[in-house]
Amino acid sequence: MGNDGGSIPDRRDLVKNKKKAEQADKANQTRAVWFFCALSKRPLQEPIVSCALGKLYNKDAIIEHLLDKTAYGDAAKICGHIRSLKDIKVLKLTQISPPPPPDLSADVAKFVCPLTFKEMNGGQPFVYILTCGCVFSQSGLRTVLGSSPSNGNTAADEQLEVCPQCATKFSRSSDIFTINPPLEEEERMYAAMELRRSLEPVKKSKKRKAGADAVADEVGTKKKKASPEGHTSSPAPGSNPKISAASRSLAQSLAVEEAKRKAGMSDAVKSLYRDKNDAPRKETFMTMGTFTRYA
Repeated sequence: MGNDGGSIPDRRDLVKNKKKAEQADKANQTRAVWFFCALSKRPLQEPIVSCALGKLYNKDAIIEHLLDKTAYGDAAKICGHIRSLKDIKVLKLTQISPPPPPDLSADVAKFVCPLTFKEMNGGQPFVYILTCGCVFSQSGLRTVLGSSPSNGNTAADEQLEVCPQCATKFSRSSDIFTINPPLEEEERMYAAMELRRSLEPVKKSKKRKAGADAVADEVGTKKKKASPEGHTSSPAPGSNPKISAASRSLAQSLAVEEAKRKAGMSDAVKSLYRDKNDAPRKETFMTMGTFTRYA
């Protein structure tokens, strides 16, 4: 039985262990969210916008989505919270110096923080200011603004900060949004967005229109009551002497033109026309009971 080239199987050949779950490559995930549009999956190109959840988009992709909701299959999952252009903010990004060549790969950082000159490549958190759209690294902005005051001021009494790049005022508690936040912070930002939308005033366009109609009806009723019965505030069109004179002159000119036209007709053509005052013609068997436009 020997020398047949066989082998003795061991345990690893007989027992199949459960395969480990595949884990996504974190480097590729970071590259996808920082260098590509979250909606169209194309490389980010200015103008670049961001939403209340801190995702990055190409503005043309958002406009295409708003015009046609079926342009991107997973748009409802990615940016279903964007209702109009008012829900996004155009970012003011600082180009890296010197700028990279256009033929370079898309995963090379093109923007930096204007305070610390750190590259915007996902290596550290970046934020943008809602009021102006300026983008900074979180650490750089925190260093410039300093520590938050701890004197117990409420949101109404909070002192506004000034953007270090464009000097636009903003609120530190409500106007700073993290770009591409982690999942836990994204959920918190989504809850804050829903809270802000719930506090927005209800559109009153239909109510205003209904109110305007009611006011118009009321004014019309008052005018009817104020004017005596059978009296009209404006004269009838026929009672205007200028309009009556113009009508008479127009009728006279038309009559003169008609007379000139009939004067040049032959007897055969004139026989086809009949005046209203003429006696009715005697019908023959050829025309009896039939319709003719000249009769």
